Amino acid sequence: MQRCRLISFFLLVILFTGVSAKNKVPELQLANRYHDQIDLSQYWVSEKFDGVRGYWDGTQIMSRQGNVIQTPLWFVAALPKTPLDGELWLGRGQFDRLSGIVRSHHINEDDWRLVKYLIFDLPASELIFDLRIDAIKSIVKEANRRHILPVVQFKLDDHEVLLEKLDHIVKNKGEGLMLHRGSSLYHGSRSDDLLKLKQSNDAEATVIEHYQGKGKYTGMLGSLLVETNDQRRFKLGTGFSDFERANPPPIGSVITYRYFGLTQNGIPRFASFLRMRYLH
Repeated sequence: MQRCRLISFFLLVILFTGVSAKNKVPELQLANRYHDQIDLSQYWVSEKFDGVRGYWDGTQIMSRQGNVIQTPLWFVAALPKTPLDGELWLGRGQFDRLSGIVRSHHINEDDWRLVKYLIFDLPASELIFDLRIDAIKSIVKEANRRHILPVVQFKLDDHEVLLEKLDHIVKNKGEGLMLHRGSSLYHGSRSDDLLKLKQSNDAEATVIEHYQGKGKYTGMLGSLLVETNDQRRFKLGTGFSDFERANPPPIGSVITYRYFGLTQNGIPRFASFLRMRYLH
């Protein structure tokens, strides 16, 4: 009888421990894909890091799925009690190694000394993002630890300059860019308040038809109807200079365009003109 009671007691302990180890999945802000219809001047831009999302709930760091990430005590000792949204990062092109460090049940102190915690938002703050940036800097300054850093935010007013910045990041083994609306509040959902911009693809298409422009482009090219090699047709209306709008690629010519993935219908997403190639 005594033995049965002991077994029952230990089973309850195990059950209780298992339940308490589970964590609620954090409601994190998620990003839509970048598109050039936004007012870029209203957004802050930062590098998109190829790390592991790390949500600090005030006592521990968790993954997006709510799993506790085991870290050395010194790694989190200087973090505040307020929730933080950030990225555990080892360096560009180092995701596989970082993933191994984070997933290991054995904490390797030497490995963790290479890991940075990059803070990019404050989930519990009621400030707009413009002001949260300064609040993050204050938290990092107060922590005063070399591995705790703010994500650098900067402004770009031109979409072409934005794409040039993206190309520079990618050429140096970076993943992409993030865009955060300065007037937005933190919310645990997906919206255009947060956008992600990753490397584009280039492809070729044949010019089928010209469409006249409107407004400041009256009397000039507004957009092209183009056809891909697999006979998909779509309009191309961005990426042209004023000279190219006044002297559009001839019908039958082959142009190169940039795009960011495909829609469900197989149409290039956010396609923009790059250059004319040759006559068809």
